[in-house]
Amino acid sequence: MAEPLADRVIQRIGQAADLYYSLVVLVGPAGSGKTAALQDVHERTAAPLVNVNLELSRRMLDLTERRRALRLPRLLAEIVGASAADVILLDNVEILFDVLLKQDPLRLLQGLSRNKTVVAAWSGTIDGEHMVYATPDHPEYKRYPLRDFLAVNLEAVA
Repeated sequence: MAEPLADRVIQRIGQAADLYYSLVVLVGPAGSGKTAALQDVHERTAAPLVNVNLELSRRMLDLTERRRALRLPRLLAEIVGASAADVILLDNVEILFDVLLKQDPLRLLQGLSRNKTVVAAWSGTIDGEHMVYATPDHPEYKRYPLRDFLAVNLEAVA
């Protein structure tokens, strides 16, 4: 399952280079193969694979709650910018949805994708013309129109 999915992601990476936001989002529920696909793409392209939850948590450990919210965009940009590669793979991005951090996850990813192609795993679903994270009754719920980025729907693969 991961092999054809990695092929689709690599194809989307090529297409993303022509867009204003060079962002490719792998959308699927937890356990659907996003991490395996990103690992396969990493092995085949040598693009760096970053565990966003782990890297941001390390950098924000000594910060107050308020400073975490203020510094997160810059810290994330530093993590992505630390690599000279043209493509970066971001896995485990759930920390970006933490309500205490007061961030707009898609906007953060789009901002990062102005300087290099960003491929991000998104634990959620595609509902018609929208990409969804969590359920409407959940505090981390987000719903975005499918525009200004490329999506790879893992549910369509299954």
